[in-house]
Amino acid sequence: MSATEPQDNSIQSVEQLLAHALAMENEAVERYEMLADQMETHNNPEVAALFRKLAEIEKLHVDNVNDLSDGHTLPHIAPWEYAWQTPESPEAPSASAEGLHYMMHPYHAIAMALEAERKGVAFYERLADQAGREDVRKIARELCETEREHVTLLQGWLGRFQPPPKGWSEDADPPLPQE
Repeated sequence: MSATEPQDNSIQSVEQLLAHALAMENEAVERYEMLADQMETHNNPEVAALFRKLAEIEKLHVDNVNDLSDGHTLPHIAPWEYAWQTPESPEAPSASAEGLHYMMHPYHAIAMALEAERKGVAFYERLADQAGREDVRKIARELCETEREHVTLLQGWLGRFQPPPKGWSEDADPPLPQE
C-alpha cells in the first residue's frame, strides 16, 4: 500500500470523505499561495502568477466540496488521522526543496501541479474501489472525475511550454541567505 492509499475502512461515510476532500483542497490552496509568495519574493512574477491561478482553481474545488457538503455535518479529523497517512495530502504540491527553485519556469510549476493532481486522482480511485458503501463510492468517483478534469487542463497548459534548457538554474549572482 502506498502512502497516499486510504487504509481499509478508514473512510466509512460520505461525511468522512467530504472532510478529507475539503482538507485536501484547502491544503492545495494554501500551498499554491505560499509558493506564489515565494516566487514573488524571488522576483519570478510569471511563476508567481501561475501559482496564484492554480490557487484560484483549487478554491473552485473547495467551493465544489462545500456544495457537496451542504446538509452534512463533517467530522473534525486530526492531521495525523487522515487516511493518506503522510504529513501532506495527496493533492498538495510539494513544498520540499526538491523540485522548487527560485528561478523555476512555468513548465516546472505546471509539472508540479500535474503530479499533485494525479496523486489526488489515484487517492479517489483507490477509495472508490475499496469503499464498502455505495454512497461513498459514488462521491469518490465524482471527486475523482473533478481531479481528472484538472489533470486534463494541466496537461494542456504543460503542452504550451517547452522544457527549460540545460543550465536554467545557473545563477551567476545567487541570493545570499539572510542571517
